[in-house]
Amino acid sequence: QVHLVDSGGGSVQAGGSLRLSCAVFGYTYNSYEMAWFRQAPGKEREGVATIDTNGRAAYADSVKGRFTISQDNVKNTLYLLQMNSLKPEDTAMYYCAARPAGWEEYNYWGQGTQVTVSS
Repeated sequence: QVHLVDSGGGSVQAGGSLRLSCAVFGYTYNSYEMAWFRQAPGKEREGVATIDTNGRAAYADSVKGRFTISQDNVKNTLYLLQMNSLKPEDTAMYYCAARPAGWEEYNYWGQGTQVTVSS
């Protein structure tokens, strides 16, 4: 059973940086596509970044150039979201998610980690 544990959230001032981590347990290495989503109070959940099994990344327009999704080079079951130049509008609960390669739906989710950016 695949299990995700995300962490690394916190409170920062605008312009600051945070790095979120997603530890993946119980999966076959490199067989899952990973993503980060976020949901702010009163808003719908939105996709932030994805990375496929070939390491190709894609980003929402709102975070392009500021966020980077990656797989840890040492711990290949650890996925990272480096967030730079944070803005107050980035404030949300962030979730990592996984789906088997080629599937449409993300069916495994972390518990969420809160990011708060103050102006």
